[in-house]
Amino acid sequence: MPNDMLSIEALCAGLDLPDWVLNFEHSAGRRVVFGPGKLDVLGSEAESIGAKKALIVTDPGIAQTGAVERSIGILAKHGIGVVVYDQVRENPTTEDVDRCVAVASSGEIDLIIGLGGGSSMDTAKGCNFILTNGGTMHDYWGVNKATKPMLPLIAVPTTSGTGSECQSFALIADVKTHAKMACGDTKAAAAVAILDPELTLTMPRKVTAHTGIDAIAHALETAVCNKRTEISSAYSRAGWLLLDEGLDRVLAHPGDLEARARMQLGSAFAGTAIENSMLGIAHSCANPLTAHFGIVHGQAVGTMLPHVIEFNRSNADAEKVYHSLCDGDLALKIRDHLIRADMAEPLSEQGVDESLIPQMAEEASAQWTAQFNPVPVSGADVEIVYRAAF
Repeated sequence: MPNDMLSIEALCAGLDLPDWVLNFEHSAGRRVVFGPGKLDVLGSEAESIGAKKALIVTDPGIAQTGAVERSIGILAKHGIGVVVYDQVRENPTTEDVDRCVAVASSGEIDLIIGLGGGSSMDTAKGCNFILTNGGTMHDYWGVNKATKPMLPLIAVPTTSGTGSECQSFALIADVKTHAKMACGDTKAAAAVAILDPELTLTMPRKVTAHTGIDAIAHALETAVCNKRTEISSAYSRAGWLLLDEGLDRVLAHPGDLEARARMQLGSAFAGTAIENSMLGIAHSCANPLTAHFGIVHGQAVGTMLPHVIEFNRSNADAEKVYHSLCDGDLALKIRDHLIRADMAEPLSEQGVDESLIPQMAEEASAQWTAQFNPVPVSGADVEIVYRAAF
C-alpha cells in the first residue's frame, strides 16, 4: 500500500484532526483542492485549463444561496464567460440531461462546472457525454464507451454525500423505465475537484442528514465489496472515521466548520473508494424504493444499511472488516445515527406497499451494484433483507 494511503488512515484515526485537514491539496489521477474559501481558486483553475467560456450546472436551491453569482464573478476576473443551467432536479433523468445539453449547445463552451450535490455532478457529466460524443445516455451505459474527447470538468460539491466529484460515473435514470444507468468513463472524471466546506454551511438539516448517511453507506459498502483493494479499503476506512464522528457533530452544531470539513472530506474519500472498488446491495435495494415510492435516496439507503450489514455478516471477511471499523455492533451504531438524523422509520412507515416487495427484490438483485456485494444474492435473498427493513 502506498505510503500516502497509510498516512491518511493514521492521521484520520486520531480523536482530533491536525491543522492540515482544513487546507491541503491531493493528486490521485486528478486534482483535488480542499479548504475553507477554496471556491476563490475556481477562476485560476479554469484559466489553467485554458477555458474561455464555462457552463455552470446547478440546481435552483444552490442558485438562491449566491454561490452561482459568486462563481460567475470569480470566473469573470479571469476573463471567462459563463452560461448557466440551474434547473437540475434530484435523481436526474435522461430528460434532465437533454435539457442541459440544449442550454450548453447555445454557447460555445469549453469547460463544464458542476456546482451542487450529486445530481448536479451527474447532470454535468451526462451533458458532457452527449455534447461531445452525441447519441443518448443509453449509448454510454457501462464503462468507457465514449469514443471522442470530452470537455474538462471542474466539480464543486456543496453537499457531503455522493463523492461524485471524485468519480468518473454519471448516474442517470431512464425517464420512462426509471432504470438507473451507470455511465462511466475516465474522460468524464473531473479534471479538478474544489472542496470548500464553507459551501456546505447552507445545507438544511434534512439534506445534511440524508447526504451524510449516504456517504456513510458508501464508506461501509466499499469497505466490504468483493472488488475492494488495499487502496480502496484505506479510503473507505478514512472516510468512515471522518463521517462517523462528523455526522453527529454537524447535526448538533450546523455551523461547526470543522465538522462540515470532516463530512466533506469523508464524502470525497468514500467517493474515491467507490471509484477504486464498488458498492453493494444497500444501494441496489435503495433504487427500487426511490423508483416506486419516491423515497429520497439517502433515506432509502439508510433504511436498508443496518439490515444489509446483518445479512453480510455471514461472510467471514466482511464480518472481520465490520469489526475493525467498530468495536461494538456496527449495525446498531448505524441505527443510532439514523435515530439522531430523524431517519429511523421502517419501510412500513414510509409508504412502501408490502405486496411489491417480491418485485422490488427481483429488481434490486438485478442491479449492477448487487454483483459486488460480499455475499452473492438472489431475489429471494434480497426479499429477506427488504422484509427485515419493513
